[in-house]
Amino acid sequence: MSLSFLTLILALQLAGEVLQMVLDLPVPGPVIGMGLLFFGLLTSRRPPADLEKTAFALLDNLSLLFVPAGVGVMLYLPLLAAQWRPVVTALIGSTVAAIAVTGWVMVRLDRGESGQTGAGSAEQSS
Repeated sequence: MSLSFLTLILALQLAGEVLQMVLDLPVPGPVIGMGLLFFGLLTSRRPPADLEKTAFALLDNLSLLFVPAGVGVMLYLPLLAAQWRPVVTALIGSTVAAIAVTGWVMVRLDRGESGQTGAGSAEQSS
């Protein structure tokens, strides 16, 4: 893992946090930082190999990054116990919405891909 690219990732997260606070945006700072990294990668021809290695090293240790969130949940157990219905409703609703949107996007992409290649979808070729 390259320290310079880890620093770049964290600096972009910090930049996203600063932009979020200064502009009072409804989007979390890390998401803005990820967008900045994405646009930076769009402008380059090929991502640097060390950036790719750093990203995979972070992904390999992703479970450790959930520890602070788990501790936060443990701190708010009384509040979650009091508000369990809205929490469960939000979890189920967001899961169903994510599955529906993913399915819709996949159907749209499949139609667009089969229209361009002329191969047809799997249903038509069977």
